[in-house]
Amino acid sequence: MEQFTFTDKHKKVSFGLIGVGLLAVLYGIFTGQGERTWVSAMINGWYFFSIGLAATFFIAVNMASQAGWFVVFKRLFEALNMFLPVGSIMLIIVFIGATFHWTHMYHWMDSELMDPHSEHFDYIIANKEPYLNLSFWWLRIILLLGVWNLFAFLFRKRSIVEDEEAQPKKWFKKNITLSALFLVFFGYTIHIGSWDWIMSIDTHWFSTLFGWYIFAGVWITGMTVAIIMTLWLKSKGHLKEINSSHIHDMGKWVFGISFLWTYLWFSQFMLIWYSNIPEEVTYFIARIEDYKFTFWTMVLINFIFPMLLLMSKTTKRNPGVLIFVGIVILFGHWLDSYFLFTPGVLKDQGTIGVVEIGMLLGYAGVFLFVVLSQLAKAPLMVKEHALLEESLHHHIN
Repeated sequence: MEQFTFTDKHKKVSFGLIGVGLLAVLYGIFTGQGERTWVSAMINGWYFFSIGLAATFFIAVNMASQAGWFVVFKRLFEALNMFLPVGSIMLIIVFIGATFHWTHMYHWMDSELMDPHSEHFDYIIANKEPYLNLSFWWLRIILLLGVWNLFAFLFRKRSIVEDEEAQPKKWFKKNITLSALFLVFFGYTIHIGSWDWIMSIDTHWFSTLFGWYIFAGVWITGMTVAIIMTLWLKSKGHLKEINSSHIHDMGKWVFGISFLWTYLWFSQFMLIWYSNIPEEVTYFIARIEDYKFTFWTMVLINFIFPMLLLMSKTTKRNPGVLIFVGIVILFGHWLDSYFLFTPGVLKDQGTIGVVEIGMLLGYAGVFLFVVLSQLAKAPLMVKEHALLEESLHHHIN
């Protein structure tokens, strides 16, 4: 079976990017920009963690729905989903920093805000203490990350064992059950994660659509990375089993989820802006007034580019167009991640400079190292799967 080789060149590129990231961290620390560095760690930690989470989710969706076309992509998504443990560590580092007050990203952790006798007492935050308290918060972190990583590990392990045992029907049925369990758990917990790790930064603000909005951003980022990596591997002579129809289907997913993200973003924005309730609209006022150009650029990039360039069947099958649109989308959703955290922590002092770009490259280096090394640990194409033949002969007009 075809095997991907994790070469010294790949390692040098990964380590070079990691080196850039470390220099950016040192620059941030020694220039007295510690809080900015912590925020950037959360932006990029969440961004790359979400790619692994999206891959785990998409594996489960396709196994539960018995989708034949997906089988040829399975090993790629497994490599992406195995970034979850490393991505989890990236997030935990920030959570530890917040817990020990090395960063004040989560200001609800300040005990004075909960104390009725303090001049800094905050009535709204105090009323959220039964949910927003460190013990319960960490319990949820351990539960979410632990279970998500467990499913990611099981999806990968079962895929390898399925090839070794050559009993595809047996594992096919077991994987449907496993996938269904994950989807039920994920359907609830992606909202909890979004509330705990992102929305609680703006503690006075809330949105009932926020979890769905975060879910759409996670999904589109993961799918875009997957299609770019697929096209890169094909350009290197790998994944010959993937044909233009497979690429077309992946292009449709990127196109469709981009519209889902836009729909949820607009629904959340429109309802809050129209109602003009102070405790809700303040979230968007902070972003529009202090970051007007980059904020609206993010929205337009994530909507306009997929809509205009991926509308036709031809462009969904064109590697050049898909890679160009994919890179633009990835940048657009990195900006989305930026706006999830920066205004709530740095207020109007946020910027995109050496620290943000350098750490983005550093985290990308870690991501590439982990994913490419995982790709090299198993054949790029499964050999035993109940729907493999259907996938190999997948064709749409």
